[in-house]
Amino acid sequence: MRTNIFNIVLISLLVLSGTNSTYSQDIKKKSTPIPSKTSERKQRKEKQNAPIATIETDTVQKDTVKVKKAFLEGKVNYRAQKYAKVDQKKKLITLYDKAELYYQDIELKSGLIVMDYEKEEVYAGRIKDSTGKLTQYPIFKQGANVVEPDSIRFNFKTKKALIWNSRSDQGEFKIKAAITKKENDSVYFLKGARFTTSKNIDNPEYYFQTNKVKFIPGKKVITGLTNMVIADVPTPIALPFAYFPMSKETSVSGIILPSYNDSNARGFSLQNFGYYFALSDHYDLTVLGDYYTNGSYGMRFESSYAKRYNYRGNFNFRFENLINSERGYPDYSKQTIYNLQWSHSKDGKSNPNSSFSASVNLGSSKYFQQSINVQNLGSNLNNTLSSSISYSKTFNSVPQVRMSLSATHTQNTQTSEINMTLPTLQLSVDRIFPFAKGDGIKKGFIKNINLQYNLNGRNSFVTNDSLFFKPEMFKNAQVGMQHSIPISTNFKIFKYFSASASANYEEVWYLKTINRYFDTNSNKVVDETVNGFDAFRTYSLSSSIGTTIYGTFNFGDDKKIKSIRHVMRPSISYGYTPSFEKYYDTYAADASGKMIKQYTRFEGGIYGAPGLNNSNSIGFDLSNTFEAKVTDSDSTKVEPKKIMLLNNFNLSTSYDLNADGKTTLAWSPVRVSGGTQLFKDKMQVNFGATLDPYAIDNNGNRINIYNINNGGSLFRMTSANMTLNYSIASSDFDKSSDKDSQVKRNGGREDDLFGKSQDVLNQKSQFKETDENQGEDVITTFFRSKLPWDMTFAYSLTYGNANRERKIINNSIMISANADLTPKWKAGISTGYDFVQKGITFTQIRFERDLLSWRMDFNWTPFGEYSNWNFFIGIKSGVLSDIKWNKRRVNDKTVK
Repeated sequence: MRTNIFNIVLISLLVLSGTNSTYSQDIKKKSTPIPSKTSERKQRKEKQNAPIATIETDTVQKDTVKVKKAFLEGKVNYRAQKYAKVDQKKKLITLYDKAELYYQDIELKSGLIVMDYEKEEVYAGRIKDSTGKLTQYPIFKQGANVVEPDSIRFNFKTKKALIWNSRSDQGEFKIKAAITKKENDSVYFLKGARFTTSKNIDNPEYYFQTNKVKFIPGKKVITGLTNMVIADVPTPIALPFAYFPMSKETSVSGIILPSYNDSNARGFSLQNFGYYFALSDHYDLTVLGDYYTNGSYGMRFESSYAKRYNYRGNFNFRFENLINSERGYPDYSKQTIYNLQWSHSKDGKSNPNSSFSASVNLGSSKYFQQSINVQNLGSNLNNTLSSSISYSKTFNSVPQVRMSLSATHTQNTQTSEINMTLPTLQLSVDRIFPFAKGDGIKKGFIKNINLQYNLNGRNSFVTNDSLFFKPEMFKNAQVGMQHSIPISTNFKIFKYFSASASANYEEVWYLKTINRYFDTNSNKVVDETVNGFDAFRTYSLSSSIGTTIYGTFNFGDDKKIKSIRHVMRPSISYGYTPSFEKYYDTYAADASGKMIKQYTRFEGGIYGAPGLNNSNSIGFDLSNTFEAKVTDSDSTKVEPKKIMLLNNFNLSTSYDLNADGKTTLAWSPVRVSGGTQLFKDKMQVNFGATLDPYAIDNNGNRINIYNINNGGSLFRMTSANMTLNYSIASSDFDKSSDKDSQVKRNGGREDDLFGKSQDVLNQKSQFKETDENQGEDVITTFFRSKLPWDMTFAYSLTYGNANRERKIINNSIMISANADLTPKWKAGISTGYDFVQKGITFTQIRFERDLLSWRMDFNWTPFGEYSNWNFFIGIKSGVLSDIKWNKRRVNDKTVK
């Protein structure tokens, strides 16, 4: 049943005036009083005695009676499924069964709604169904705030309300109160309240109980004495008062509580104490610190930033001052380590012609090995840190020009050597076809001739991490620029052969060269640095020809394997580079001056030096693929199924036309490589081998005698390797599921063959997150659930025979498995075995328990250099992420 303001006004007028002679939709209609005869005579007499200057020209009196303001300031709509009853005597409107009422920004739905238009109030409550069960609880909504109580009383005029057993969602919080008083649109007072992040507000696994609460929706909750209750059992955890932010913003500033730990080498500690700054909607800052009782400390600064449709990135800087043992003890040591990480990406749509990106990971070489806050074997075994910052721009000219400016960094964590370019300038001009029209067909040798121009300029440094960005680093800077103009063409020979020919011209500029001479004072050969511009020019020629051969072996349509297809791509290439002896000089290697040697002043340059000897060689390559057609296991499919037998099987070698048989040999070793995928592409198999046609002498040097003529086989296998990688998961058998890819963290690996990364700063689940229905019965969920699992298997074998040792250099297997033992229990293990060293490789055992609103996990590395264990239990919700307990024991990392 529906109605509008017309019906309500009609009822109000009937009650107030006692008559039904007039219908009106305007509840604010004015009434004019009728003057009496006595008052008229009095008014005329007063006017006669009044002075002329004060006589009013307007004799019509204004209405002095105040208009009664209606209690309704807007339109009211309501409806009910069973009935809507109007009681004029009691001035009530009763709506029953699936009742709804709408007024301004207020929506009220309930089993029973009673509106008293004399008191300007509305009441809502539950009703009983046929079984006597209370149903159709009220739902009160004002703006974005929703309250679901047992009953409610609301005043339209004051906008105040009284609510019993209210339930409300505020962000991640769920709030329930015995009595709630709505003071106005933005302030509520609650009595007998509980608030939790549990999905079941009526039967939560934990909650905070308090009797006095001031609640400002979307902003904050301020409470009196607050006690934490777990499984309906009060705990000793209590606060005299509490403040909970509930901002609708993505994040708010606040203190980050520390965790307590202890170490045999550094004593007791407080870790990860800090403050989170929500600086704006586009960027933030987290400042964290650690302190140990022996004086060790660490600081971390983390910031994320983003602007929609423009860019996003994050910046992390970590600094640690590590002290081992106590001052005065023999094992006392002190070290400072740091690590800087920056990642930035630009949205390509913001400016298609330019881009800027950054991926930086630099710092102390031993940071990941020595850090007190990171446990990640994958990063410990990573021997290289690399960084790149680049800006590129495309100029849409004819021909098109591309320019990029970049800075790169490569750091060996074992030797602490750093190679850095700051900056690198690259410029390239798109191909130009001088003998073909712009949009014409490029066919034939002449029309396919094209040329390009490439420029590469570099400012390079080689240093170590102790001198990084210090004056000593810039003293040995190497500056150079390389120009290249490649000219190439391609064409067909006899329709089936593809041929290409190319020539390349290069010019290299240096700002530093060397002058080598024998110093009689020091009695040794020295290299003197010569500052100034110098250049050399080189050129080279190359050509190639190749074809594709298809072969099919048919076995019959009635066979399981119907046919096998073999594709061969043989090619022959030729390359020639002349000698540039004119750039070489001589020097005396001893005091007598008789020992003359050649050198070039461009030695040690970042783009190399011109060659003394010419290069004249022929290369041979053969690539193969094998594919089969088999009968499909699905009988409904008519077409045969294609499967790949060998993705690639390649052979390559070369012949040196300038070989003299003494200092150089003609044939280079034959390299054989191949790979395939098995078990529905779940297993990747790769193999390779090096075959040398020449024999070796007793010292292991290659000699100009074929191995077969030396009593051996046609080829001598000097090395071989094979790797197997197999990954399988339960989701592979569920067509509707999506696979989640794991990301690298802190320089580790994508897989978990070396265990899961443990970053104390980020206590997230080590397993894949799954959505679970917490409202179902546990036993029902257990028998109906699908228990996910995944497994990764890796095997590596390396054989070495360079000097007749015939030795297995590496032979190891690694396995990682994760499984959901129950819908709430997850377990995982990473382990392996080295058959050469005859020992178990890195092993990690992981457990996790889903405690609904809480999460508990435990991981353990039982032995080895990185043995440790870690236990964590805490609330999942980010709002209450500081309510946790974390205990770990690490293998004390001594400062080296």
